[in-house]
Amino acid sequence: MLELLLCSLLTVLPDYLYRRYRQGKRFGKEITLYSVWYELRYGITSCVILTILLITTIFYNHPSTTTATLFFRTVPILPETNGRVAEVYIGESGPITQGAPIFRLDSTKQQAAVETARRKIAEVEAAFVVAQAEIAKAEGQLRDAKGNEQQVQDELDTKRELHRRNPGIVPVRDIERLEVRLDGAQGAVAAASAAKQAAEIRVSGVLPAEKASAEAELAQAQVELDKTVIRAGVNGRVEQFFLRVGDIVNPLMRPAGVLIPEGAGSRSLQAGFDQIEAQIMKRGMIAEVTCVSKPFTVIPMVVTSVQDYIAAGQFRGGEQLLEARQVVRPGTLLVFLEPLYTGGLDGVTPGSSCIANAYSNNHDIIAAKETGFIKGAALHAVDALGLVHALILRIQALVLPFKALVFSGH
Repeated sequence: MLELLLCSLLTVLPDYLYRRYRQGKRFGKEITLYSVWYELRYGITSCVILTILLITTIFYNHPSTTTATLFFRTVPILPETNGRVAEVYIGESGPITQGAPIFRLDSTKQQAAVETARRKIAEVEAAFVVAQAEIAKAEGQLRDAKGNEQQVQDELDTKRELHRRNPGIVPVRDIERLEVRLDGAQGAVAAASAAKQAAEIRVSGVLPAEKASAEAELAQAQVELDKTVIRAGVNGRVEQFFLRVGDIVNPLMRPAGVLIPEGAGSRSLQAGFDQIEAQIMKRGMIAEVTCVSKPFTVIPMVVTSVQDYIAAGQFRGGEQLLEARQVVRPGTLLVFLEPLYTGGLDGVTPGSSCIANAYSNNHDIIAAKETGFIKGAALHAVDALGLVHALILRIQALVLPFKALVFSGH
């Protein structure tokens, strides 16, 4: 409507002034409701053509969209294992800090596993005491075996010396018997030494490994026990939390609730522009938005990112061939907008619907030396037309509350 009024001032009005003061034709006389089209045909035709060109130029170079939303991330409240709720620590809605408990699952099985791991550690520690006693026992047996060996060795040396001096005084059978006893005593010494070494290895290697394994099992059991208490991963607010004691929670099929992180939806705004604007939308463009939750306010924004693909064109590989007609509605170009000034989105409710305008800036092209006068003048005119779009946005900001409250039909 604003473009039509502006164009009519340049086309219909001069045509009428010519008819009125040059040809002397007046409304209600020569110019009537039935002859107005014939009398002002040149002005009306020029107005329609100029309005269409103006609207096309404005909306192409200064894109606008009504599908702009403050999307915010939500965190599902899910346990890592399924189970029955044993205790709930919070209400249906309220703030929560990071690490605060939300609810607890039945942990009888996990507590039993923790107690079993603790008992195993105590068993290994008791085995340390037994192994120390076995080392002491092996040392005593080794000393006894060495003493017996030394006694047999001394007796054998004595009889060998006597037999050497007087071969008939000591029977050869006695010497052979002592040699056999010496071999047995040496074997007893080796066995006692091996038993001591085995006890020492058990104390220094086997039992520490068993204790470390038991401690690892205890740590694992404690982790599984800690998983039964579901805690908040971030600071935020829990909303619509209707979980109660006795409910079954499944991480794959039934989340317990939703956690909204602190500051969600207060940093950037996402807007979907028509695909035809893909060549115009650039990072760094100045934009403006007005939101339903904050009426009568125009917020200056800046384009921080432009998604370089259309979400409606995505598909997931499967057993069926892709059919293009399944994409009923053409997708939009997703653009991320952030406030130009700190705190620009303060007061705007996350999830609020907004109207967004983006404005092209051809200053660098106009200032370039290779840009001619005609092209520069045309680009100047294109940038100046952004004022019309900005005025339209402000009119929408004024009308938006009345449209939502009065003309919505609620």
